[in-house]
Amino acid sequence: MLKGKDYDWQDSNLALFGSDLERNVKKAAAETEQAWHGCGQAVGQEIWRIEKFKVVGWKKEHHGSFYSGDSYIILNTYKEEEELKYDLHFWIGRHSSQDEYGTAAYKTVELDTFLDDKPVQHREVHGFESDLFKTYFPAMQIWKGGVDSGFRHVKPEEYEPRLLHFSGTRKNIVVKEVELLKANVHSDDVFILDLGLTIYQFNGKTSNKDERMKANQFVTELKGKRGKAKSEVLDEADTSKNHEFWKALGDGERTSSKADDSDVVGFTPVLFRLSDASGSLEMTKVAEGQKFEKPLLDTNDVFLLDTGHQMFVWVGKGASKDERAKGMQYGHNYAMKTKHPFVPIARIGEGQHVPAFDSMFA
Repeated sequence: MLKGKDYDWQDSNLALFGSDLERNVKKAAAETEQAWHGCGQAVGQEIWRIEKFKVVGWKKEHHGSFYSGDSYIILNTYKEEEELKYDLHFWIGRHSSQDEYGTAAYKTVELDTFLDDKPVQHREVHGFESDLFKTYFPAMQIWKGGVDSGFRHVKPEEYEPRLLHFSGTRKNIVVKEVELLKANVHSDDVFILDLGLTIYQFNGKTSNKDERMKANQFVTELKGKRGKAKSEVLDEADTSKNHEFWKALGDGERTSSKADDSDVVGFTPVLFRLSDASGSLEMTKVAEGQKFEKPLLDTNDVFLLDTGHQMFVWVGKGASKDERAKGMQYGHNYAMKTKHPFVPIARIGEGQHVPAFDSMFA
């Protein structure tokens, strides 16, 4: 499987969404997938990685760690009034191949079918994850590489140097592996330079205590696994440019970045209807504004709500088979044409409640 440039898959129309292949998946077929057996029976997260078209369980000790070259399926099971409910996410790595994310999308639909269409489905893109997704993992760790990289057990002195970027607040600290460049280290956050036997924690001038604490915990865990490794905490203001930390980093333009909201500043939320009442499937604008009237949501159709920061596909109970099947595909294709193509997309069935969606309606 070839790995492309950043988000190389974005030009695809995510063809498996809404195809006959996708929607003809029956529960009987879903039950033949061994990975689904026994899932969704207890509160918590279950994760699978797509490995050469197969769904492979992701061990508990690796939860919160993702490879940028892979795609994953995440099932979050929770209880509400003694009833089990679900949020079902597929996560697309920045360098995931089309066959990987296509399989993840297809298998997400299959798992939804297996769970009797009870889950709320979510599309998550590397670097643009929803707030809900981030709450599952106190410290997300995103590594370079993919299935072929695996979790290799090597001696500390054989480790390839890596630079880790810690950013966020107490509940949502994200850890990303970034290029070993001086330009990638800045004052806003905390960075760890892992040289195998020597580990440096660099605290930026304006980094917060949560980032520093999480990085410190990470270093402690690394040292515990490696035994003879040593560490040093560096404060930006007191660290010379001649320090070994800086000497280990190369020159070049900054490559690490946070999700940028600049493209949606001043964006006016818009609501579309997806209907085949005319004989062919059409998507038309219904309204735009900061709030919408609930009666606009017709039970006989599918609606797409774009807030600029997130998109929702709402499926009415009376929607036709084609409308139901094509909702997520239309949402993905629409997103690809906007200035915010990677925002989270959630598919909600009528009667299901998602606070971020409900709050948009008066």
